[in-house]
Amino acid sequence: MNDLPPDLPRLRTLETWLAASLHRVRQQIAAAEQREAERRQGEERRPPTPDWIVELGIGQGAPPSEVHAGHCHAAGKRRREIDRDQALALLADGVRACAHCRPDTDLGVL
Repeated sequence: MNDLPPDLPRLRTLETWLAASLHRVRQQIAAAEQREAERRQGEERRPPTPDWIVELGIGQGAPPSEVHAGHCHAAGKRRREIDRDQALALLADGVRACAHCRPDTDLGVL
């Protein structure tokens, strides 16, 4: 019930193939460990999610267009972080509240 070849040349060939396979597996393991370390490092270095953000209009000096909660998926790319008082002031000045994250509800603005 021996599944290995009986002669030395074929055993040496098998040994070479297994060594090469083991080397490739170890390279893949090292690459996977590197990716995992980079992912963890990225999570640790990621800045915290802001509490509130304002979406800005197009063009220089354009007025803000919408207030969002910091985690909102509907916020556009032109945005900046604001604090609670700034969010309240913008909503009081008539800036629209996002219909998805409803920052006005979270801030207690009716």
